[in-house]
Amino acid sequence: MQLKRKYWWLAGLAVALLVPAFSWAQGIPMVNVSGTGKDTQYSLSLQLLALMTTLTLLPSLLLMMTSFVRIIIVMSILRQALGTGQTPPNNVLVGISLFLTLFIMSPTLEAVYKNAAVPYMEQGMKFDKALAAAEAPLRSFMVKQTREEDIGMFMQMARKKDVASADEVPFTTLVPAFITSELKSAFTIGFLIYIPFVVIDLIVASVLMSMGMAMLSPMMISMPFKLMLFVLVDGWALIMGSLAASFVS
Repeated sequence: MQLKRKYWWLAGLAVALLVPAFSWAQGIPMVNVSGTGKDTQYSLSLQLLALMTTLTLLPSLLLMMTSFVRIIIVMSILRQALGTGQTPPNNVLVGISLFLTLFIMSPTLEAVYKNAAVPYMEQGMKFDKALAAAEAPLRSFMVKQTREEDIGMFMQMARKKDVASADEVPFTTLVPAFITSELKSAFTIGFLIYIPFVVIDLIVASVLMSMGMAMLSPMMISMPFKLMLFVLVDGWALIMGSLAASFVS
């Protein structure tokens, strides 16, 4: 059995060594850049590499430059405040956050599609110009949600000079400042959500202690009251509406 595994390993190594040589013999360029000046053409391998790199960065872009971070953190804090454990499950919270993010970001994404994607795919706009056109709506969205002190902190850390307007802030500085502001906003909203549920826990614990029922867990008694309060005030609509309204400026 070990001998067969050894032969399979040797066969795989031979194939890995022979495939590049065969491709070279057939005249298929694995990596090739041709052309001079403005008319530069890249081989299919480089184009596929760029496409795969972009696809791997899409989740990070979703986290760094949209409203997803604030929404998912608030939803997680809400679940913890309710004391329901893993209800709703993580998949449900991520799905809610994702579609609410698409709802909030729809004007920005529509602007990116009209100003960058359509001209690039149908009108032959150059890639660098399309990238700049796509950056403008995202930059406008992030600047509105970012605190000035956060931008100033990262500008100081990067040892950048003071800028006259937010449009001159480098994109690599704006993104971490935006993430920091989103974390601050998310935890502030989560703190305000947590307060009424903590009050219910304190009231239930005080009643149980006065009745001499110290061995009974207050969480077991308070969770139905918290769920009832949340349902009576239409909590999901309030939370989602407040989160969507927090991005309107």
